[in-house]
Amino acid sequence: MIPIAVPAVIALPALAAVVLAIIPSYRLGAWVNLLVSTAVFVISASLFHTPLAVSDYFLLDEFNIYLIVLNTFVGMTTSIFSATYISHELENGKLSFGHLRFYHAMYQILMASMNLALLSNNLGLMWVGIELATLTTVVMVGIYRTPAAIEASWKYFILGSVGISLAFFGIILIYLAAQPIIGEGSASLTFTKLMVSSAKMDPKLLSLAFVFLLVGYGTKVGLAPLHAWLPDAHAEGPTPISAVLSGLLLNVALYALLRFKMLLAGNASVLSPGPILVTMGLVSLVFAGIMLYQRKDIKRLFAYSSIEHMGIITFAFGLGGPLANFAGLLHMTMHSLTKSAIFFAVGHISQAKGTQNLADIRGLGTTHPVLSWGLVLGVAAIAGLPPFGVFTSEFLIITTTFAQHPLLAILLVIGLLIAFCALLMRLQEIVFGPPSETSRPVHASLAPLFIHLMLVLLAGIHLPGELAQWFTRVAEMLG
Repeated sequence: MIPIAVPAVIALPALAAVVLAIIPSYRLGAWVNLLVSTAVFVISASLFHTPLAVSDYFLLDEFNIYLIVLNTFVGMTTSIFSATYISHELENGKLSFGHLRFYHAMYQILMASMNLALLSNNLGLMWVGIELATLTTVVMVGIYRTPAAIEASWKYFILGSVGISLAFFGIILIYLAAQPIIGEGSASLTFTKLMVSSAKMDPKLLSLAFVFLLVGYGTKVGLAPLHAWLPDAHAEGPTPISAVLSGLLLNVALYALLRFKMLLAGNASVLSPGPILVTMGLVSLVFAGIMLYQRKDIKRLFAYSSIEHMGIITFAFGLGGPLANFAGLLHMTMHSLTKSAIFFAVGHISQAKGTQNLADIRGLGTTHPVLSWGLVLGVAAIAGLPPFGVFTSEFLIITTTFAQHPLLAILLVIGLLIAFCALLMRLQEIVFGPPSETSRPVHASLAPLFIHLMLVLLAGIHLPGELAQWFTRVAEMLG
């Protein structure tokens, strides 16, 4: 039997979206958005103490419990950041009250759709969740109604729709492979039943299905060369949406891809997804690292950093094995917390300096010392410096790769060094030097930024035993 908390973390934000769409007051809407996000996080945290459960449409196992808690936690902290960030946008006339009602409603629909995708046992229902999340973020990216924002929104819509359509065709192929064995109807789309019967399915159909799913969901993950929508969406949309995109939605798409990888593992005759994932991960890492040197927009800079790190995570899961999967899960968690924290800092910086142009952001250490320290710590963490948790996960990935494939490890280290140097170079330009002419005070809560960084630091110093055991069990599930 599915516990009530499972449908609750989907239904509560969906119902809240209806309420938020009609609330006329921005401040009340911001408070409702925060309270609902907090309530959903508390409910999801209770799943840690809930027995694992399965039905035809919902699945609760150790893999998605960990991700749903991470998802709702970042959703809660982003709603705190969002309240002050969007208030500033309202004061500057960039958004109207009507836009804000729409924004808060869409935020909760986005959270509900991601939770639906993570908790679905039905492949079609999972696809619906990811498609709804895509459409929601498309309209949120274009909320400023500027020509650049509308262009970014259309690019995201076109590329995202192509990707999600290819993923849908992959699901149809899986249904065709399962139908002779499981029978007609929703049973042939139920993940747990497919896992039991995968060895009997047509390996050619399964292999072809995975290719479509890889391209389809790989577009949503932001893997190169399927990444073109991601930098524009980050640069032109509201910064809280950038935090959710990098910290959460990319994870949800990768989660779906990993579920299909688990399905293929049950059939010895299908193609091996590992080498494909390793290749795409390395290409994304090296490509994004090089592109970091050419960025002129601070949000585009960290968008390419997200492509880099999703490449690292994909590489780890492609490598496979208990230790590499453990490192991939840890890196996924650390990246979500760190990158969302960086976007919290970037949002306040762009408002304080009145621009996202890197050339006009200078001397942050002089004008906004606390905010500059937040950015410095965030970049140090995402660059893989000790003692942050990203260093731990990257160290595990590198050492595991050296033990199995030394040549791949060299390429991995080269890619990491390229990105490391680019980020440090950009950080020096932003924090040090003479302050830029435009500089406004920051009236915002920096608590979400430093809470995330504190968690990443604590994970690097000492990963709690229960969490390590959790990652170990999930790593074994992934094979």
